[in-house]
Amino acid sequence: GFARDVADRAIFMDQGQIVEQGPAKTLFADPQHPRTRQFLEKFLVK
Repeated sequence: GFARDVADRAIFMDQGQIVEQGPAKTLFADPQHPRTRQFLEKFLVK
């Protein structure tokens, strides 16, 4: 995806709180927080 390819870092928020942040490629490849995983499973183009 575009964000994974161009961003150095990514932040995922849930209800106004940062739940996960770090290098974009790491977050997209191996998300640790359940809400991050849920979001990516739903919206990430594979």
